[in-house]
Amino acid sequence: MSFPQPKPQAPQLPQHLLRTIDCQQGAVRAVRFNADGNYLLSCGSDKSLKLWSVSRGTLLKTYSGHGYEVLDADGSFDNSLLCSCSSDKSLILWDVATGQVTRKLRGHAGKVNCVQFNEEATVILSGSLDGTVRCWDTRSRRFEPIQVLDEATDSVSSLKVSQHELLTGSVDGRVRRYDLRMGQLHVDFISSPITCVCFSQDGQCTLTSSLDSTVRLLDKSTGEMLGEYTGHKMKGYKLDCCLSGKDTHVLSCSEDGHVYCWDLVEGSLALKLPVGKGVVQSLSFHPTETCLLTAMEGRVQVWGAEPEEAEEDAMAT
Repeated sequence: MSFPQPKPQAPQLPQHLLRTIDCQQGAVRAVRFNADGNYLLSCGSDKSLKLWSVSRGTLLKTYSGHGYEVLDADGSFDNSLLCSCSSDKSLILWDVATGQVTRKLRGHAGKVNCVQFNEEATVILSGSLDGTVRCWDTRSRRFEPIQVLDEATDSVSSLKVSQHELLTGSVDGRVRRYDLRMGQLHVDFISSPITCVCFSQDGQCTLTSSLDSTVRLLDKSTGEMLGEYTGHKMKGYKLDCCLSGKDTHVLSCSEDGHVYCWDLVEGSLALKLPVGKGVVQSLSFHPTETCLLTAMEGRVQVWGAEPEEAEEDAMAT
């Protein structure tokens, strides 16, 4: 006798507020998980970068060295290095443990909007208001970038790197995908300024959000539009979008105080998460678990699929 297969569980969504962290660093411009999701980085308008424990909400270290507000940050795969970028036109490579500035990288002619390590943390990529992406060797003592990509005709608002591919979004309305191994450039035109780009986890699709209050899912290789997600408000702010850990849902910040979460395939709104009364400035999805970070004003909030008490009970049994 064969038993029926258990019904596949609906993917859980991070709808329970686990904790709120008052970052005390002015407005939080960006919030980011580190590589393993145990720590978070908050970028402050008070020129500081802070490292926090996600599970306890405690401050572990403050990194000070920028001359103006910090706009983005990333952690290396081994948690030994951080990089951050700022409106002061510079990037800083930090030693996580000591909090010291390892290198300060200058060369952009405008504020630096976005920054990311490659997977081995041998290269830092940065996108700027000056319309360029610059690639910096983390191990070199030279001060100039190893490569400058200047195809964008307006500010580069967002970039993501995955293996040998670089994805950039610009205010000129174009998503550019550089195949760094083959030396090829693929361009998709979206008629509105782009605020955020990302790869899907399976590497087959790209996600873009733009100032026409629309998030679009594109087939990476053909540029065909696979889905459009609307309902949120994004008219004047550079806000984040992302995919959930298993590519089941599309998430976006919104100017109306919510995070919108759509079913990727259906395109239907699965969750409208009430974060607060202001603009949800930034979000970050945990690399492996159903956990979400949101930033609004001076606070970071941690959201999970289950309330905290249930987690503690499970650990006790």
